[in-house]
Amino acid sequence: MNLLQEDWVAQFEADENAVILDVRTEAEFNEGFIANAINIDIHRGQDFVSEIEALDKHKKYFVYCRSGMRSAKACEIMNQLGFENADNLLGGILEWNGEIIEP
Repeated sequence: MNLLQEDWVAQFEADENAVILDVRTEAEFNEGFIANAINIDIHRGQDFVSEIEALDKHKKYFVYCRSGMRSAKACEIMNQLGFENADNLLGGILEWNGEIIEP
């Protein structure tokens, strides 16, 4: 499901087991990321699928990228792999107005 930032944040904060997933490249991730995000690069093909498959399919995932395109694709892939809840952040980190962690 595609969510606007306020809905994405509200739903994430309502679930203490939820996971924030950043599907950008490692270089992009290292420029700054949303707090507590884990980074699995969607451009890594089969490695991306393997790492995603290792995750708990019953948790809720809040997925983002730079603009919302790659994360929308990642949510599609996750749904095909049997994940029950993968929500895409519309507008990605470009439109994020919350805190950004800079490593």
